[in-house]
Amino acid sequence: MKDTYRRNINYLRISVTDLCNLRCKYCMPESGVDKIQHCEVLSIEEIIKIAKESAKLGIRKVRITGGEPLVRKGIIDLVKGISEIEGIEDVAMTTNGLLLKKYGKELKEAGLNRVNISIDSLDPDKYRKITRGGEVRQVLEGIEEALKLGLHPIKLNTVIIGGENEADIPNLMNLTKIYPIDVRFIELMPIGEASTWSKEHFISNEEVRNRVPELVPLNQEIGSPAKYYKLPGAKGRVGFIDPISSHFCAECNRLRVTFDGKLKPCLHSSQEIDLLPALREGKESLNKLLKEAVNSKPEKHLLDTEDYEAVTRNMSQIGG
Repeated sequence: MKDTYRRNINYLRISVTDLCNLRCKYCMPESGVDKIQHCEVLSIEEIIKIAKESAKLGIRKVRITGGEPLVRKGIIDLVKGISEIEGIEDVAMTTNGLLLKKYGKELKEAGLNRVNISIDSLDPDKYRKITRGGEVRQVLEGIEEALKLGLHPIKLNTVIIGGENEADIPNLMNLTKIYPIDVRFIELMPIGEASTWSKEHFISNEEVRNRVPELVPLNQEIGSPAKYYKLPGAKGRVGFIDPISSHFCAECNRLRVTFDGKLKPCLHSSQEIDLLPALREGKESLNKLLKEAVNSKPEKHLLDTEDYEAVTRNMSQIGG
């Protein structure tokens, strides 16, 4: 599927819930999300239907996100259903890792290929503060389980927040010396809870890289938003994703579906296409709406311009 800028759109990110067992400061209000009716959330069957129709149009990779996808009832059946779709070659998941030790084996058997795990600090107290109550020990146990099961590659995602976890950068990078994993640093994005934060909280990845001069640059992967480096003698890699300071819009190959059935051509835009009428009432063709989303993908986001209007939906509602 090519968009109007000749980008090959082959990657679909599907949020299966806005609920989470953490309350990370930049992602979700401390009180959690507003309760909605069950009928307002995509069913497992509807999600599989979207994935099937997307595969017919050229989607080859599906990533399951949230909120926290592992708190969604029926998540194992969903992974199995998506992995069995003709044309889908890769099924991945982004998780906070707290429940990965519990569900890892079932997920692997259902067809999950790999995981991205969010972890913003290795310090128990700091992790607890950023996540408002999480236990980093559970995340580390989840990482060990993923390694044991062969959910490869394993990518750890860290959002660096000025004044919060800057000191954790060396320790997080050093995990790549111990494990064959990728540790990736993602710039704080002005979305939802973080959209009103002061600029002091933002640290560019260039600044992070400059703090670790021993990093050796690696060849850039085609289609990957991350720029990879390696510490001398390390088993894994260190990656940097720069959506703010150095966007990768020219290589963007993805669409997003929110837990409540909205199709987003661009993460940093409030444009959404409602899929529910097509799914539940047959008013429009799902195929047609998917093509509309591809054709309406902007050339780039407007984060660095005066025209940008902050997306007010939290990342837990959009899909991390």
